[in-house]
Amino acid sequence: MTAFGYLLGKELRGVFLQPIAWVLMAVFLLVMGYTFATGLALTKTAALSRVVFQAATLLLLLIPLVTMRLLAEEQRHGTLEMLLATPVREPHIVLAKFVASMALVVAMLAPTVAYAVVLAIFGQPEWGPIYSGYVGLLLLASFLSAMGLALSALTSNQVVAATLALGLSLLLWMIDTLSAVLPAPWDELFLHVSLLARFTPFATGAMYLSDAGFFISGTLFA
Repeated sequence: MTAFGYLLGKELRGVFLQPIAWVLMAVFLLVMGYTFATGLALTKTAALSRVVFQAATLLLLLIPLVTMRLLAEEQRHGTLEMLLATPVREPHIVLAKFVASMALVVAMLAPTVAYAVVLAIFGQPEWGPIYSGYVGLLLLASFLSAMGLALSALTSNQVVAATLALGLSLLLWMIDTLSAVLPAPWDELFLHVSLLARFTPFATGAMYLSDAGFFISGTLFA
């Protein structure tokens, strides 16, 4: 087994063997199931845009709880220095932790594909917004996971790491509201860094390279 494979296996076990992972998955799927059922009953439309927006909001709240321990816990227990002393490359350590956190996000999102199956059986949904919605969710999750991982490296306290990640995530999600009261060119600047403004086209069935590039470049930078 390669060094990266060993690290990835270690991180996957660390994520999925924690009770909090299964609690987060249960809460996510419970809220998503309720959102889908009530939305379908009220609107009678074969669309998942409401579900996609709800999933994005939950990811903003839950991903900081996933990433808070990735490096903060290593620093608190003093195992990060030991890990860095082994013959593994630092990018492999970071990538393994990032992939492990994304694996949990994928595990949370995967069961929601059943909603699209239900719509296909009992209706005629537009598949474009469904496909783009899930692409947008994965891009948003990768951005939030990378940012949470970076903030987890700044402290040995998991609560502080989670609070910083949650606060910054919510700020970037809502920052487009400032564009309405700021003069040019600041209004455009705040609009361009808004997670909500960048995610909305995906949820409504449109995919732009500029929005995908924003999430990808933000992930790589973090």
